Amino acid sequence: MKGRVTGIGGIFFKSKDPEAMRAWYEKALQIPMDQYGHSFVWRSEEDPEARGITQWSPMEENTDYYAPSEREFMINYRVEQLDDLLKSLKAQGIAQVGSIEDYDYGRFAWIMDPEGRKIELWEPKDATLP
Repeated sequence: MKGRVTGIGGIFFKSKDPEAMRAWYEKALQIPMDQYGHSFVWRSEEDPEARGITQWSPMEENTDYYAPSEREFMINYRVEQLDDLLKSLKAQGIAQVGSIEDYDYGRFAWIMDPEGRKIELWEPKDATLP
């Protein structure tokens, strides 16, 4: 199977005061917050027992996590077959930014879109989520 995007894994944006931003969203929109923001948990239509998350996080205004992008936000896409997707992107002339990173909750890679936005690609290990 070729790699592909399966959904939105997260939305991350810069904030002058992430703590105040989280507090505002919690009060105004009643989104429960933790130190990172909020993980929206959902179930797969194909397999209702399978859980997934979409992460929402305000980050420090001076974060370099989006580098080399200078944009105010970054979108994380959930993917299947990350290695195959990266091969396909490379064949299209789209360079990977940095190295693949592995964590207990999934694998990550990054690319840039044509307008300079960094895109995070996440192959999740949803079974490890709380």
